[in-house]
Amino acid sequence: MAELLYRLGRTAARHARAVVAAWFAVLVAVGVAFAVAGGTLASSFSIPDTPTAEVTEKLASELPEAAGGSGTIVFSTQDGSAFTVQQQAAISAQVAAASDVEGVEQVVDPFATQTQLDAQRQQVEDGQAQVEQARTQLEDGQAQLDAGKAQLDAGQAQLDAGQDQLDAARAQAEAAGAAAQAGPQLDAQQAAIDAQQAQLDAQRAAVEAQQATIDAGTAELEAKEPQLEAGAALLDMASDIRLVSADDNAAVAPVTFTVAQMDLSQETKDDLMAAFTAEPIDGVDVDFSTEIAGGVPELLGVGEVLGVVVAGVVLVVMLGTFVAAGLPILTALIGVGIGALGAMSLSGVIEMVSVTPMLGLMLGLAVGIDYSLFIINRHRRQLKQGYDVHESIGLANGTSGNAVVFAGATVLIALVALNITGIPFLGLMGSVGAFCVLVAVLIAVTMTPALLSLIGMRVLNRRERAALATSTGDDGAVPAAAPAKPLRPMSTPGAVLRALGCIGVLVVVALPALELRLGLPDGATEPHESTQYHAYTTIAERFGEGQNGTLLVVADLPKAPAEGEETATQAAIAKQIFEQDDVVAVAPIGTSQDGTTIAFQVIPAEGPTSESTEDLVTTLRDLTLDDGVTIGVAGQASGNIDVSATLADALPTYLAVVVGLSLIILVLVFRSIFVPVVATLGFILSFFAALGGVVAIYQWGWLSGVFGVETPGPVLNFLPTILVGILFGLAMDYQLFLGSGMREAYAHGAPARIAVVQGLRAGRPVVTAAAIIMISVFGGFVFSHAAMIRPIGFALAFGVLVDAFVVRMVLIPALMHLVGDKAWWLPRWLDKVLPDVDVEGAALERRHPHEHELALEVEPTPTA
Repeated sequence: MAELLYRLGRTAARHARAVVAAWFAVLVAVGVAFAVAGGTLASSFSIPDTPTAEVTEKLASELPEAAGGSGTIVFSTQDGSAFTVQQQAAISAQVAAASDVEGVEQVVDPFATQTQLDAQRQQVEDGQAQVEQARTQLEDGQAQLDAGKAQLDAGQAQLDAGQDQLDAARAQAEAAGAAAQAGPQLDAQQAAIDAQQAQLDAQRAAVEAQQATIDAGTAELEAKEPQLEAGAALLDMASDIRLVSADDNAAVAPVTFTVAQMDLSQETKDDLMAAFTAEPIDGVDVDFSTEIAGGVPELLGVGEVLGVVVAGVVLVVMLGTFVAAGLPILTALIGVGIGALGAMSLSGVIEMVSVTPMLGLMLGLAVGIDYSLFIINRHRRQLKQGYDVHESIGLANGTSGNAVVFAGATVLIALVALNITGIPFLGLMGSVGAFCVLVAVLIAVTMTPALLSLIGMRVLNRRERAALATSTGDDGAVPAAAPAKPLRPMSTPGAVLRALGCIGVLVVVALPALELRLGLPDGATEPHESTQYHAYTTIAERFGEGQNGTLLVVADLPKAPAEGEETATQAAIAKQIFEQDDVVAVAPIGTSQDGTTIAFQVIPAEGPTSESTEDLVTTLRDLTLDDGVTIGVAGQASGNIDVSATLADALPTYLAVVVGLSLIILVLVFRSIFVPVVATLGFILSFFAALGGVVAIYQWGWLSGVFGVETPGPVLNFLPTILVGILFGLAMDYQLFLGSGMREAYAHGAPARIAVVQGLRAGRPVVTAAAIIMISVFGGFVFSHAAMIRPIGFALAFGVLVDAFVVRMVLIPALMHLVGDKAWWLPRWLDKVLPDVDVEGAALERRHPHEHELALEVEPTPTA
């Protein structure tokens, strides 16, 4: 590889203009590809086969209108007073116009809908009042009827007694033989009794008719009452769901889209927002939720530019000339341009989240500057030793360039390995990051030699060129360097204190990681001046915090409810959901055509990232309902919980793979067992220390004012996994930086403890410069306007700081000093089977000796 890179460097130097032009042509080509084929970058995350994804797929087939993406538009009066009639009319007109935006399924008019809800509630209350009134009337009628029945029974008793007396008198008359004389009188009495009986029978018939009427009314009332009770129960459980605040100074307009959130185009979002902002309503503020206003972050903001500026200052200080310092930045910018635009050009055919190209940009800038720096630094040193420009370029490309390729391959492998997590968007992030690193490596070993050839000796400053000219003799020879001062190993007690101190500090810094909570940013974490934050806080203050974390609960019924029992069935299911802790409101929002699927809107007590909402989702999924009804949970909050849980489950596997890869690579390079083990353990300490810093600042809110954390919350759910991949690559490269110098010195006969000091001194200046550049570039993203980027930038910057200056420069050398020669022990059988990896390109230097070459310090390998 070293010989190939040597020839590649010399070829690039001889055809410098063609090489530079080719790379600019590639940049233009990917720019055109992005303009032609670039698609939409999503601001939300999803993972297939999660409970939320399964419920969403079911909704797409059973209730398509409930499966699309959603968002919220929030209106509020500027003076806190109630909306005027004119303001309500203007808002309703904007809502009607916004409903016609392409990609929008529906925008709900808050005032008309709230009026309907209030009317429905009033109807139910009126119906209940009518039922009570009818019940009272029926009870009064029944009482009167019972009194009439009692009177009839009393009259019937008197009539029966009179009939008995008449029958007795007739019997007596017949016995006395006086029937003829008494007959007319008795017949008259009988006629009177019969008339009375007929009157009683008529009255009894009327009473029975009235009883039948009352019974029918009672039956009708009993039939209506369950429906009214069910409707009243549903309204009571949904009473906290409002579209207009109780004091009438805020309103929310829910929006549903025709496509899922991941497929929502930026054009649809922009057109929707324009419908409400093109003609502002006097006295009314309008804000948009994150689902609507969360656009694609800018690739380069002020913070990122400042990070590059700081890196430029470091380069000027280290290289001593603006020309040389400008080369790494130029190559890095071209590399990230190709990498980021190339990745984004695929967004039209690949589902890509907005943070993906940002991650590529972050990595491309950092490694692009460093990789070019290593080759330029080696070239400058060789020129000062008297090398010819083209020969020096080839040799620098074959030695430092060889290390660049190895270092880049380490980072690339770690990023590509993200695909083993089985999480599509995370694997794509890793692939895009790996592509940007690959481009950085290719540019470093081709374009950097070409640019070095074009500027020639101007890569040295005037003082260095003058010194080189005056120090060269008539025969062109360069004087020998003065002998270096003898090296002394560090003291053993000092090494013990350093090791214990470093481990103690790292453990303390890592302790907050034990409280790590994963999630995705919501409106509360956005900058306080943003419309997303205003929308979130307005909803939380005027409607309740849970309105920002609405859950979609879907109930599956074994069979459809009988006709007329639909409302009662909905109420029974809603009641069981409403009884759970931290449920504020429940409302049915749709039923499938076959009646076996019912969707409910559930409002939790707190926001989407709260622990109580997470517990509620788990509780609802484990809930067993009556009659064999099963439920599932979907929605943005539920999806974020599932994504976080899946990522947390995948992290240990990925960490194990990366640690195993670390051990294999380091054993191969250093031909040692101890060095790979302590280097890997050091990486683990750096990782958890970086996580601890993230938790303390972004989750707990420590130093929040310094880092612009306006609202602490859960840590970005994919940050730990991304951090493993990237920090692993960087940590291994720093270890190669310093460890290879130690290994080289030890192989040339230096005592083990002297070799530690020699390798540390040789590599420390370059490690320091490289680490500062890394920290500067990553640190620039800490103040990015994108909420998801800030913690990633901090984690990487802090991780590099800890790993380079604590683990690699202090802890590892101290531990290697303590074990002495045992640091380089390797079983003989393993030594025989391992290939000889010449990372430093020492064999190339032997094949291409320089007759005036000075005794050089050990050259370290580069960082990623």
